[in-house]
Amino acid sequence: MSSPIEPATWGPPPASAAGLRVNHQILIPATDLEERFIRSPGPGGQNVNKLATAVQLRFDAARCLALPEPMRERLAGLAGRRLGSDGFITIEAHRYRTRERNRDDARQRLVQLLLQATEVPKPRRPTRPSRGARERRMEAKHQRAQTKQRRSGPLVDG
Repeated sequence: MSSPIEPATWGPPPASAAGLRVNHQILIPATDLEERFIRSPGPGGQNVNKLATAVQLRFDAARCLALPEPMRERLAGLAGRRLGSDGFITIEAHRYRTRERNRDDARQRLVQLLLQATEVPKPRRPTRPSRGARERRMEAKHQRAQTKQRRSGPLVDG
């Protein structure tokens, strides 16, 4: 483990972790996850300047074989600016004062993101406005036109 003064380096999570379980079908291997501990901008009192309690969790989404291709595409859209040009999704967690809680927070947020990506969006069915809706729209346009026409009546000198 690096001292608090040295910059932290990227590395895999501890060897005890087999991976990250998303659901009953998807298990993200620990080799696709990297964690780095950095100094936290959040709460911590005096320790905030001495200890690296915030965590940056990086997930190799582009090369993870545990994800099906359609899910990977949905994940890229959901990740937004967290997805880097190298295909890694980076999640920073500094909500809590301890490393362990921040690590759990980052992992839970990644799982939530992956669960969102598992949901297949319902395809949109194009529809047409009903006849009544078209008639109401035309009547409203007619009313607005009449109102505007009444406003521009002849000026009366007085």
